[in-house]
Amino acid sequence: MKLVREPLLHFALLGAAFFALFAYLRGPESGHGRVVVSAGDIEHLANTFAAGSGRRPTADELNRLIDDYVREEISYREALALGIDRGDTVVRRRLRQKFEFVMEDSVATARPSDGELQAYLQQHSDLFRTEPTFRFRQVYLSRDRRGDAVEQDAIDLLDQLTTAGPDVDITGKGDAFPLLQEYESVRRSDVVRLFGEDFARRLDALEPKHWAGPVDSTLGVHLVLVRERAGERVPDLEHARPAVERAWLSARRQQAVDAAYERLRARYTVVVDSAAAVQTARGSR
Repeated sequence: MKLVREPLLHFALLGAAFFALFAYLRGPESGHGRVVVSAGDIEHLANTFAAGSGRRPTADELNRLIDDYVREEISYREALALGIDRGDTVVRRRLRQKFEFVMEDSVATARPSDGELQAYLQQHSDLFRTEPTFRFRQVYLSRDRRGDAVEQDAIDLLDQLTTAGPDVDITGKGDAFPLLQEYESVRRSDVVRLFGEDFARRLDALEPKHWAGPVDSTLGVHLVLVRERAGERVPDLEHARPAVERAWLSARRQQAVDAAYERLRARYTVVVDSAAAVQTARGSR
């Protein structure tokens, strides 16, 4: 009698009843079907094993891989039969993603002509616009080392550099600095990352080929000479061809996928509970 009252027994009996009911509802054909493990499947399993271990699997290892593949396939089919995928957002999104990948791969897109690429570049110029770049030199002065004297030291050194000219040798001038003294064609975003936005903003305004300062950064004080400043621009097709062609092909594939989806959607009758949608939208305000 005590055994009858055990919760684990109740759970086991309930589980058995559930699976018996499921088997009954599915009918006598439940579980039937063929799982074919082709030569290509076996080679794929062996190659995947080799990629992870650096060697081919032994006969026993390969048999275990095949057994696991069969178990996965059966579990997958039974999970679909149970409808487990229907309430799982992650699974639904993954299946949608894989389906769209298959559709993309099935789209045969011809190589674009120069005229098509040029037109795409002009219509989507913002996608390919390059950011401003700088060529500049800098000499660093440490606030920690010089304290209140740093500003006057910067003014004195600026006079020396101005007198010596834009090409003066700056090796050893100023204080030890973890970054470079000479920068060639560095993007503005990289200047911001290295020195801060205020420093980059000063570079935007400085007159080229003249020493200027002191210029503050997140690191300290600098004397700066801008050799050259190039504003943002749209490159010509000759220099941007690989990027433009990739974007063109991606856009054409997406257009083809969208068109294929519209054809598929036309096969379905879509019923939306408009009243519930309106009520939900009101409740989210």
